[in-house]
Amino acid sequence: MSSPSKRREMDMMKLMMSDYKVETINDGMQEFFVEFNGPKDSLYEGGVWKIRVELPDAYPYKSPSVGFITKIYHPNVDELSGSVCLDVINQTWSPMFDLVNVFETFLPQFLLYPNPSDPLNGEAAALMMRDRPTYELRVKEYC
Repeated sequence: MSSPSKRREMDMMKLMMSDYKVETINDGMQEFFVEFNGPKDSLYEGGVWKIRVELPDAYPYKSPSVGFITKIYHPNVDELSGSVCLDVINQTWSPMFDLVNVFETFLPQFLLYPNPSDPLNGEAAALMMRDRPTYELRVKEYC
């Protein structure tokens, strides 16, 4: 067994043991769904999202692909595809990170601190900047 596949197995087990509901696709370890709860003290608290994760062959040296399956209203999530604009995954990924980091740190921070100046959902970004109360109501509708 090669080192990346051992790491993939170890990271998957660590994620499953961290009380996340993980559902594999085709009984493999390269594609799976994770049930993700909105972080406490955020607009997303109380929401539950299904996240699709795909691990490339070169994982952990290459970042996982992460996307929302369940609809979410967020300036940095493409509403149609569920793709996320998250620098730590898309540009600054390091093999020091693991899947638990994605779900316990990166995604909660992503939801707590949206970046409307780099949007994938232009409508959400514009609404967040010009009418915060209406934006917050729209977020809650998706939760």
